[in-house]
Amino acid sequence: MKVIFLEDVKGKGTKGDVKNVSEGYARNYLLKNNLAVEANKGNMKSLEKKQESEDRQVEKELENAEKFKEEIEKLTIEVTTKAGENGRLFGAVTSKQIAEHLKKMDLKVDKRKIEMNEPIRALGYTNVQVKVHPKVMATVKVHVTEE
Repeated sequence: MKVIFLEDVKGKGTKGDVKNVSEGYARNYLLKNNLAVEANKGNMKSLEKKQESEDRQVEKELENAEKFKEEIEKLTIEVTTKAGENGRLFGAVTSKQIAEHLKKMDLKVDKRKIEMNEPIRALGYTNVQVKVHPKVMATVKVHVTEE
């Protein structure tokens, strides 16, 4: 019996898959627990429509992420902090501080999306990677100056 999975079923299929399973398994487990529906013409058409709308949604999210990337890359974030000799900072500039500066500019970026191997500990310009979307990475310039 052909079924369309509505949920992920371990070892059998993932959501949206169309697979052949034994009739007893389908009737007694999958259909009964609303984990799948029978793959008839009507259900197949609704599955196609649903996948098309999901594809459009993903495409729209990617397009918005690209626009956000362009907006972020135009910026230079100015961070002032106390520094000692040779341009070494007292403390460090962290992803949290960068996220707060972006928030002041009306750009919401989660601090966990800002990828820094280690905090910035010196004066000057530093390029920092921001994960805008799973497929889109932006680079923002951070300028650290002495207070």
